[in-house]
This record gives sequence, structure tokens and C-alpha cells, in this order.
Amino acid sequence: MPTNATRVLAVDDREENLVALAAVLDALPVEVVTASSGRSALKELLNDDFALILLDVVMPEMDGFETAEHIKNRPRTRDVPIVFLTAAGEPGTGPEALRGYAAGAVDYLTKPFDPWLLRAKVSVFVELHRRNLQLRHQAAMLRRALTGGGPPAGDGLLGVFAERLGQVEGDVRRLRAAEAPPAGALTDLEAHVADLRVAFDALSADD
Repeated sequence: MPTNATRVLAVDDREENLVALAAVLDALPVEVVTASSGRSALKELLNDDFALILLDVVMPEMDGFETAEHIKNRPRTRDVPIVFLTAAGEPGTGPEALRGYAAGAVDYLTKPFDPWLLRAKVSVFVELHRRNLQLRHQAAMLRRALTGGGPPAGDGLLGVFAERLGQVEGDVRRLRAAEAPPAGALTDLEAHVADLRVAFDALSADD
């Protein structure tokens, strides 16, 4: 796996569950970083950026809900999506799932999970992460151009920016049209795209 691979953090106090998660996700272009407790997960989040956190609910000392609250209270990690993993009948399933969503979860998977479903959900979040990075890169390029720190902000740059923005908008439409997109997964991305579209339209109108 290349050192710049998209990272997914898997958190579970049972080693066999972590091995199973890593094996299922091995087919995806991601690096699975494992943590055996909430505290070790928080340490990992201090060192690296992650596209997604797969977080077990029932763990000793610090459970998944408490871990999620710490993650969401940190500016660096508050926007990292969290998918809770929980066995049927454990806290977090049924009506208690609302506690997980209140703690910042975007989705739930019940163990034993369907490998195809897990890969599908992780793929969506990885793609959203990649597109968010692309948007940030394009926005930085535009800022540098407008402030004189990069290539001239002429038709060429605007044309490239328009093409890339259109691609991302198309991806958002396709993800939104999917049969079962993860709850809340697209909200931030759509807002960022909308802001960029307004900025681009304003720049185009000024030319």
C-alpha cells in the first residue's frame, strides 16, 4: 500500500474483528489502521488524517459513544465520518441507535456484517474524501491565482476549474441517486460544491 493511501481507522477491542475488517477491505485502495481501544484510536487520530472511522460500540473503559464524542469535540477530527459497528442486541441497536447518531455517527453496521455491504459503504466515504481533497486543492489553486501567487487567472484556469467542478457536481448527483447512500454522507460535500459554484459563477460574470 503506498504511503499516501487513503486511511480508514478500524477500532475494536477484539483482535479477530480487526483482522476480519482488514481482510474485507483489502480489495479497496485504502490503508486500514487498527486500534484496540478508544484511547488508542484517539492517539492515532492525532498523527494521521482518515477518510472514515469504523468504530465498535461495546468496548471496555471507553465505549464507542464516548470515543465518538471526543472525536467530534476535536477541530481536527470533527468532520471525519464515523460508522458504528455493533452486534444485534447490543447498545446502539434499535431505539438506542439515536444515541449513536447524536454522538456523530453517519451510519450503523450490525455484526456479523455483510462484506459486500461494508465494502460498498466504505467505498462511498473514500470517494467523498477524495473529492473533498480535490475541491480543497482546486480552491487553493484559485486563491493563489487570484492573489498573484500562481498562474494567471485567465480563461485557461477558469476553464480547468469549471471542468473539475462539473465533474464533482456529477459525482454528487450520482451518489445522491444511489439506492441507499449513507445517511448524511453528502451534506457537507454538496454545501462545498454549492459554495464553489457560486464563487465560480461570480468570477465568470466579472470577466
